[in-house]
Amino acid sequence: MNLAKSDITGLVLTGGRGTRMGGVDKGLMAWRGRPMVEHLLDRLTPQVGGVLINANRNVERYQAYGYPVLRDPWPDHRGPLAGILAGLEHMSTGWLLCVPCDAPNVPVDLAARLAAALSPTSRASVADDGHPQPVFALLHRDLRAPLREFLAADGRAVIRWLESQGAVFADCRDIPEAFANFNHPEDLS
Repeated sequence: MNLAKSDITGLVLTGGRGTRMGGVDKGLMAWRGRPMVEHLLDRLTPQVGGVLINANRNVERYQAYGYPVLRDPWPDHRGPLAGILAGLEHMSTGWLLCVPCDAPNVPVDLAARLAAALSPTSRASVADDGHPQPVFALLHRDLRAPLREFLAADGRAVIRWLESQGAVFADCRDIPEAFANFNHPEDLS
C-alpha cells in the first residue's frame, strides 16, 4: 500500500523504566555525542507528517524538542503497548509509525517499507529482520479500541497483540543493523 507522509504520525517510545540501563532514561543517553532521541527524530521526521513522543519521566526535556509529549494512560508501566495506545489516542492521521528510543539507526525508509507490506485490509505492519521487531510497527487508528481492551485485560506482549490483529510482516532482512537496540551501557560504545 502506498501511504502519503501526511497520513502518518511518528511515535518515539521513551516511556520505559530503563532497568537494563540501571534505571537511566535511554532516550536521553548520549550516543555519538547526542541523545539517542535526537538521532531518532532526525531519521523519523522526514518520513511522517507529525511526531509524538511517549515519555513518563523527564517530560520537560522531551518537550524541548518541540513535539507533543504523551504519558502512558496507566501509571503502572504496562510496557510499550501503553505508549503505543497513547499515540493512537492522540494522533490525527490514519496511521502511527512506532519506533523505540533505544534504536538510533532506525531505517530512513521504515514507513515506506512497512506500508509496502500492507494489503488493502491490513491494519498493522511489523518490521522483520529475520525476527519480528514488534515495536517497529505501522498501525492503523482503528486499533485504538482493541489495544485498550487488551491492556485493560492486563495484556503486555506486543507481538501477541499484533498477531491477534492480523499484523503482516515487512521483510527487512537486508538491514538487520537498523534494528539493533541499546539495552546496556556497553552497547553505546
